[in-house]
Amino acid sequence: MTKKYKHVLLFLLAAFIIQAQNPVCAFPHFHFKKKVKQQQEEKIPENLPESSPIQSESEILPETDNTSSEDESLTEQGFMPDDENVSYINQLEILGNNMLDVSFIQETITSKEGHIYSRQAITKDLNNLYATGYFTQNLRAVPIKLDDGNVRLRIIVEENQPVTGFTIEGNNSVPTSDIEQILEPLEGKPQNIVELNMAIERIQELYASRGYILSRVTSLTDDPDGIINIQITEGTIGDIKVVGNYKTKDFIVKRNILSSPGEVYNENVMRTDIMRLMGTQAFKDVQRDIVMNEETGLYDVTINLEEQRTGKISLGVGIDSSSGFFGSVGFGENNFRGLGQKINLNVMAGTGILMDDNSVVRRANWQAELSFLEPYFKKEGQSLGFHAFVRSFGSYQVPLAIEKRYGGDITLARVFEKYPALTGSISIGAEDINLSEGDETKITRLFAMHGLSMEQRKKQLEGGFYLRAIPAITFDTRDNPTNPRHGLIARISLEEALSLSGASSYGKMDGVVKKFVPAGKKSSFVLTARAGGTLNGNLPEFAMYTLGGPYSIRGFNLSEVGMGDGYMMGSVEYRTPIPFIDRLTSNSFINNVRLAAFVDGGKVFSTSLTDRLYDRPGYAITAGAGIRIFIPGLGPISLDYGYPLTNTKGSRSNGFFTFGMGDML
Repeated sequence: MTKKYKHVLLFLLAAFIIQAQNPVCAFPHFHFKKKVKQQQEEKIPENLPESSPIQSESEILPETDNTSSEDESLTEQGFMPDDENVSYINQLEILGNNMLDVSFIQETITSKEGHIYSRQAITKDLNNLYATGYFTQNLRAVPIKLDDGNVRLRIIVEENQPVTGFTIEGNNSVPTSDIEQILEPLEGKPQNIVELNMAIERIQELYASRGYILSRVTSLTDDPDGIINIQITEGTIGDIKVVGNYKTKDFIVKRNILSSPGEVYNENVMRTDIMRLMGTQAFKDVQRDIVMNEETGLYDVTINLEEQRTGKISLGVGIDSSSGFFGSVGFGENNFRGLGQKINLNVMAGTGILMDDNSVVRRANWQAELSFLEPYFKKEGQSLGFHAFVRSFGSYQVPLAIEKRYGGDITLARVFEKYPALTGSISIGAEDINLSEGDETKITRLFAMHGLSMEQRKKQLEGGFYLRAIPAITFDTRDNPTNPRHGLIARISLEEALSLSGASSYGKMDGVVKKFVPAGKKSSFVLTARAGGTLNGNLPEFAMYTLGGPYSIRGFNLSEVGMGDGYMMGSVEYRTPIPFIDRLTSNSFINNVRLAAFVDGGKVFSTSLTDRLYDRPGYAITAGAGIRIFIPGLGPISLDYGYPLTNTKGSRSNGFFTFGMGDML
């Protein structure tokens, strides 16, 4: 053997000895270990989003491998099952959760103990967990092969940084406590951008529900200690401009606008401003535009006005329950001198021939009225009105008498600042009332038929000169004064009349409540209750309470149910548009026409001498139907047909039409 071959033999012998002493370093075993580890690293599904679940200004830490040494040893004992071999999940473990309950994770995933092991299902589970928003991207599923061929599935999660609290800035219009109620469920849990976005929407909805429609959450950041900072911009008014008013003075328009620069814009306040401007009757339409000023970040509001003709001369004919057929001429100006003042002059003359009423003398009636209103007297919400009148007509309270009145009053009204739905007023005036015989022959025969002395007739004709004071309080929450669908209006008033001519002085009180209840999209119910009574003195017949006519018990003429020292009544009315009219025309006037069905009922107390003369029932219940035509600024013009339901002595056996103007309180 040569020296060269001797060296080769010695080398092979040394290699054999080393191999025998280190059998675990065999190449095939190293290769298997590497293969198992490679499969474990494919734990995150390929379709798991790569973006961070918390989008904030804080630094996102890089993903780290949190598998413990115990995990490595367990992994070395198993392998991913082949697709050809069906394995079941024998055990399911949830690791890594600190703030969230295991039950929440178990309910989110579909993989359960006893289910077939499916790589596709687990991938979907990891995506579902990530979609909850509570976890980082470091979601892993570690399957461990067991001796029986099944799998122990370990779900390892990493929660987002916990929310330890909130700071809220920029909120001046909504209390911090109200906003914290929305955020409170998020505290003590992992940051969740999905839940945070929903909370932001609820905060903005809270603002909008209170009229702050321009308010926005403009910034959301988190601190390293888990505090989330929320910045709110509420939408401040920069400027308010008024355009379209050519006759109306600028200061008249602006005094009706409560919104002002520097305040947070509120749609509810602006809506009230628009209704107030429309209530002046100087404008046909009022709109508002809002534009953000990019330089200042404030919002500029423009009030667009469309003026209407406010002066009018009217000529008319018609029929009225107290005047019969009549003709009228009038002049009205709802924006006198462009100052928003109202002035009206009206003269009316009627035939006095009423339909089927033999208690009213048939003679020509006439009246003249002059009124003036300053809607802004000294301050916002305070008005001053003046009213003067002259009337001559056949009395509908004192039978077969001619009644002449002239007088006037001044009314001061004021809205309570703390309670804008409440208005107080007081009227002070004087009135001279003169009653004379209209048909002496007929009234003498009527008294004789009932065995009454004509001395009592003198008491019926008692009039006089009176000074009056009428304080009143009105509560009004109606959505629309002209054609309301919901809300309530209530009024209570006292009247003290002091006689300066030797006649009896008296005092009385009246109250009324009207409730409007929506029914469907356009219909409504109107529930009315009225009552009144004498406070002091004896009421002369011309001042007594009456029932019957278009503003009380329909189906009867004025006063035909009865007169007395007190009364009470109620009414239920259903109003609805003409069926399908909105499909036939878009005309707003026609679409505001309403059909009505009603039931009225009432009773008078301490009935009068006139009730004895005409056998009036003193109480009645009627039902009927009618039509309402709503005129802006006036209210409904009503034509009703009522039919008595009570079979009382002296009541009508047939129905009766009544005609009314305005919605009387």
